[in-house]
Amino acid sequence: MRVGLFGGSFNPIHLGHLRAAEEVREALQLDLVYFIPAASPPHKAEGDLAPAEHRLALVRVATKGNRHFMTSDVEIRRAGRSYTIDTVRYFLATLRQPATLYLLMGADQFAELDSWKEPEELARLCNFAVHTRLTEGQDGPPRISVAALKRFGYTQADDHYVHSSGQTLSFVETTFLPISATEIRGKLHHGESIRYLVPIDVVDYIKRHALY
Repeated sequence: MRVGLFGGSFNPIHLGHLRAAEEVREALQLDLVYFIPAASPPHKAEGDLAPAEHRLALVRVATKGNRHFMTSDVEIRRAGRSYTIDTVRYFLATLRQPATLYLLMGADQFAELDSWKEPEELARLCNFAVHTRLTEGQDGPPRISVAALKRFGYTQADDHYVHSSGQTLSFVETTFLPISATEIRGKLHHGESIRYLVPIDVVDYIKRHALY
């Protein structure tokens, strides 16, 4: 099994998240992608977050109908800050059959990897799949310094990088959809439509529960 782990606040989940996950899944031939809403994201203020149980429900309604997409409540059930290293260890310990894990993240998240909890151990335990969005004037994946690669034990090999443990770091170019959760919350605050930015079932759920 090739399993992707896609964490985030998903506040709310939108089409940019879903399309990036689908394109990474296809490019890396993943069998499943688990969407994992964070209960308490270490890098974000909690004041703007919708309640965790609602963000989990939004992810569930957004991903239904795709047999490759799953939802996990592991970080919501776990007390304290939602650290990715703990989530990776959980999946390694509990998946019913041996699996190769791919941690999905955006280029902006990857750029902050040094500030994550136990980043060296994280690089040792799982593969990284960084989804990039080419914009005007950009002709390739984000540049990362040789020093940064050596810092985490990577060497270049073909179209990806290989960690000293054998795990890989891949950059997957995905369709650029200029959608942000901040923008969506802003539109909701001003009574504007968010249709075609999020799945229609997400629109209905947000309205029904008066979120944001």
